[in-house]
Amino acid sequence: MSVPIRQQLSVAKYLLQQKFKGNKRYPLVLMLEPLFRCNLACAGCGKIDYPDEILNRRLSIDECLASVDECGAPIVSIAGGEPLLHKELPQIVEGIIQRKKYVYLCTNALLLKKRIDDYKPSPYLTFSIHLDGNRERHDASVCQKGVFDRAAEAVEMAISRGFRVTINCTLFQGENAEEIAAFLDYCKKLGVEGTTIAPGFSYEHAPAQDIFIKMRDSKELFRKVFKLGRGRKWKLNHSSLYLDFLAGNQGYNCTPWGNPTRNIFGWQKPCYLLVDEGYAPSFKALMEETPWQKYGNSKNPKCANCMAHCGYEASAVEDAVKNPLKAAWVALFGPRTDGPMAPEPVPEYDADTVGAKTRPAIRIHAVD
Repeated sequence: MSVPIRQQLSVAKYLLQQKFKGNKRYPLVLMLEPLFRCNLACAGCGKIDYPDEILNRRLSIDECLASVDECGAPIVSIAGGEPLLHKELPQIVEGIIQRKKYVYLCTNALLLKKRIDDYKPSPYLTFSIHLDGNRERHDASVCQKGVFDRAAEAVEMAISRGFRVTINCTLFQGENAEEIAAFLDYCKKLGVEGTTIAPGFSYEHAPAQDIFIKMRDSKELFRKVFKLGRGRKWKLNHSSLYLDFLAGNQGYNCTPWGNPTRNIFGWQKPCYLLVDEGYAPSFKALMEETPWQKYGNSKNPKCANCMAHCGYEASAVEDAVKNPLKAAWVALFGPRTDGPMAPEPVPEYDADTVGAKTRPAIRIHAVD
């Protein structure tokens, strides 16, 4: 795990406070989307499938900071769209930092060189740069040549100026373990703080639907990657048990309230990835009125192949709090890369009638 000790301690303090208060549902990361407009049109993205009148809308500074206060999560991930297109983003970021929240500013980095002077290095600010693998793979993913090189240059510039920088990598169909391992070696060579890596979620509105990896294939792929990674000292910006989950060794249900999303429409139900489930007018309403029991990989076909960290990192963290020795063991020795996998969840829905239970589900770690 590559997260600085200062941030780990802040998050640990927050988790203990939630446990002390007896809270069963609480946010870990606020997913803040101040706009949907982007300067790329990626094949696997479902976030820009809106008319211009929607793409031109922005959350104001006050709306963003009020959402941060209302949610209370210790970490804020600013996504979109391309956040750097928001003219008031520097003030939004500064306001979040003043609240001593950790900000991950997710960007494709095309505008980072132009906008870098709008920001100051801070232990609370991290630029999370989008790179979906090596040059050929990434440029194909974002449907534009030359983007990889521009992003890599921006990474080096930001690091040279003292900023915290991470890489955000999404894997799609056709990946092979050797290629991914080489990319993680490259990230290490770049000198970034860490890399997040997860299978792409099959957005219903994504232009291409044949690029997403099935769950079993994802687990097999990650086992091969982690086996190749022995001794290579990659810095992965995940909890140890989330990595173990990616390798098929943990059976989790997602924790959608762990990463609530606030965007121009309101508070998105139930999570960052499902865009057609409706919105709540407030964070309180989101937590109290969302039918959480309808969502999860065994409960809803839309969730069936999801292994994204915005849904499962909170589940892994919750498990680590309950089983610290298990988490420490995986942190020390890495995920197991052979032997039986945790059982796949049995669907609790009929293929044609969502919500109709057709057979009992297996027992998995569910965080309620």
